[in-house]
Amino acid sequence: MATKPVRFYLDENLSPEIAVQLRQLGIDCIRGTLGTEDSEHLQRATELGRVVCTEDDDFTKLAARGIKHAGIIKGEQNRRSIGDWVKYLRFIHAICSADELTNEVLFVFPVD
Repeated sequence: MATKPVRFYLDENLSPEIAVQLRQLGIDCIRGTLGTEDSEHLQRATELGRVVCTEDDDFTKLAARGIKHAGIIKGEQNRRSIGDWVKYLRFIHAICSADELTNEVLFVFPVD
């Protein structure tokens, strides 16, 4: 049985260049609309079966309240470059399936 590949949804806090570079690598990635509430971003990403990538703590708070989602990848705000994000998301895409990330929260770039 084939597994579904991870598809990403970047919130507006992450650089649009991350999405551009991921798409150049053949990885399905979209960006949320600027000015949208975090709960709406999470709902939309979940409806689309996409893992939210963010530096915003609000997404992990929503998950902690039990809100179902397709996955959340949370990075430390303003701590890593576009290239770091691209490398990490490329790695996640290579080793995980969409089903494995459902309702999971991954924390990346922990505080040193």
